[in-house]
Amino acid sequence: MDFWQVLPVAIALVFIVEGMLPFISPNRWRDMLRMAEQMDDRVIRNVGLGSMLFGVVILYLVH
Repeated sequence: MDFWQVLPVAIALVFIVEGMLPFISPNRWRDMLRMAEQMDDRVIRNVGLGSMLFGVVILYLVH
């Protein structure tokens, strides 16, 4: 498989995973958004960085 075949699959999986929480528990998802709104930008950036690094580690382990 080349990159252009895998990319749409990866994007689709991201949408599926991201859509699970609002589908399963909309109230908890709303509460999470309220908490994120109150967070400092530095905290949100650190969470994003941690998420990206976690993804890189998983890709490294799988590949």
